[in-house]
Amino acid sequence: MKKLYILVFLFFPFITFAQNADSVWFVNNYIKKEVTIPARDGVKLFTSIYEPKDRSEKHPILITRTPYSCAPYGKGYRQYWYSYMMKYCREGYVLVIQDIRGRWMSEGKFEVVRPFNPNKKTNKDIDEASDTYDTIDWLVKNVENNNGNAGVTGISFPGFFATEAALSGHPALKAVCPQAPVTDRFFGDDDHHNGVLFLMDAFDFHVGYGFSQPHPQPSTKPAKTFHIPGDDNYAYYLKMGALPNFTKITGDSLEFWDNMMKHPNLDAWWKARDTRSGIKNVKPAMLVVGGLFDAEDGYGAWHTYDALIKQSPATTSKLVMGPWYHGQWASKDGTHLGNIMFYSNTSEWYQNNIEVPWFNYYLKGKGSLDSISMATIFFSGENKWHKFKQWPPADVTPTPLYLEADGKLSFTKTGASTFDTYVSDPAKPVPYAEKVHFDRTREYMTDDQRFAARRTDVLVFETDTLQNDITLAGPLVADLLVSISKTDADFVVKLIDVLPDDAAKNPVTRYPMGGYQMLVRGDIMRGRFRNSFSKPEVFVPGKPAQVKFTLPDVAHTFKKGHRIMVQVQSSWFPLADRNPQQFVDIYHAKDSDFVKETINIYHDQSKLILPVLK
Repeated sequence: MKKLYILVFLFFPFITFAQNADSVWFVNNYIKKEVTIPARDGVKLFTSIYEPKDRSEKHPILITRTPYSCAPYGKGYRQYWYSYMMKYCREGYVLVIQDIRGRWMSEGKFEVVRPFNPNKKTNKDIDEASDTYDTIDWLVKNVENNNGNAGVTGISFPGFFATEAALSGHPALKAVCPQAPVTDRFFGDDDHHNGVLFLMDAFDFHVGYGFSQPHPQPSTKPAKTFHIPGDDNYAYYLKMGALPNFTKITGDSLEFWDNMMKHPNLDAWWKARDTRSGIKNVKPAMLVVGGLFDAEDGYGAWHTYDALIKQSPATTSKLVMGPWYHGQWASKDGTHLGNIMFYSNTSEWYQNNIEVPWFNYYLKGKGSLDSISMATIFFSGENKWHKFKQWPPADVTPTPLYLEADGKLSFTKTGASTFDTYVSDPAKPVPYAEKVHFDRTREYMTDDQRFAARRTDVLVFETDTLQNDITLAGPLVADLLVSISKTDADFVVKLIDVLPDDAAKNPVTRYPMGGYQMLVRGDIMRGRFRNSFSKPEVFVPGKPAQVKFTLPDVAHTFKKGHRIMVQVQSSWFPLADRNPQQFVDIYHAKDSDFVKETINIYHDQSKLILPVLK
């Protein structure tokens, strides 16, 4: 999330006016107004409105509600001309950006993920949907020369507010585009994955960046932050030790962090904050956008779209997933991520062919959507866009890929009754990336995994060289049979594309790509949740147990001449918090609770279930 804040200010700096054609045009053709819009309970929401001066036609309203500030405040202009939002300016949109309740210049109390309330009865019953309803209602009645049509968009947390906007029910709201929307912070956003605390992102965001700090009065100044010292995140987080040592730093002021520590399992508190619970009978058209390699909210786009299809089938819903890091689709360069090239500007293609035409159709009555399919998905490996009538595609076959002896992967069982063993040591956890750095990298989602393959606490399984292309399209399932020497363990499963040994160097980074082990998809599962996320279960030492979990969707082609690799390990640090490997309350564990553990992964009974596209 901190990365999005930086991203926003890269796109919209506002210190000086850049003297270029777009900036001159914008200043000459738009006027800025700052207003406070009253919510139904009397709280005033600070809002910046950028209106076209043109009066030859009526203009649609495009809204972003954000916790990251609608700055600049006062006379300065938000420099939309540095981003693709300039395309909307040229189309004559009224652009609205609002500080959400309790943030920056808006009144009220901020809540990190305010639950949706489907049973609002009085003006005191508010949520983000009602705040959006009141905002749209004020705008269509008070913004001069608007055409009565409103849309909402936003990336990351603003994507969450976009989803909530879709639940508002306002008749003027015709189209909503949640992009990498925060959706479920227990299962898949950047606080947790499958109940495992994503330590580095969560601590840096809520504490280091200060996102969860209280903001009791409207202010143009940011909330208090905490400086996390050092340049080596692995060393810093390891030295900090057990989670109570982190909680000491937060004090008693960070309500959300405190609540996370009080709710280690899936319960009513978490379920109330699952955005999908309110996705029913959605009225506006929906365009859900996300990145295949989004390290922060990759879960949200897939699962928001899935909820729309299953829980609100009458809604016109479309999905776009490109080969992007968090927010890359809004950038000017979608040609590569780290060392992986896509060989076209995927971001500009999306902006010009999907998003802007989609909003134009619903808010301006302009153009056609005939070329925009239900699901538009970019397949890495092949590096091509594909269009589908549904997602996952109808012609996908779940295909087991078995972990076998001698580091082999096979599409057929061998009948082996053996296992591989490794020792997981919390004092020396497996790093998530190779290089020394502090801020969590976005490139780790496609990073070379050779550094991990060389460790003795990482199991490596690999196919022979592929004789034909294999394309995967849909969710990936890890199904392991394990036994452990203690009472709890984590399991990280990584699906990897191994390039041929003679692959040429990357033309941009000059990185050696021969034998490159590209991370296609990886995720973690806390073993105690193997049968229930609400009622964790202890492992019986030495007794085999099944650990089965679903990883985020894959859209990737393993090309002929490549190999498929699977890596299995029990730590992913400091991306994910360490498991003490004893059945204790991890959020209140002591440093002395962390112990070594021997882990067995059984051949033939352990597999990945691949969504193979025929």
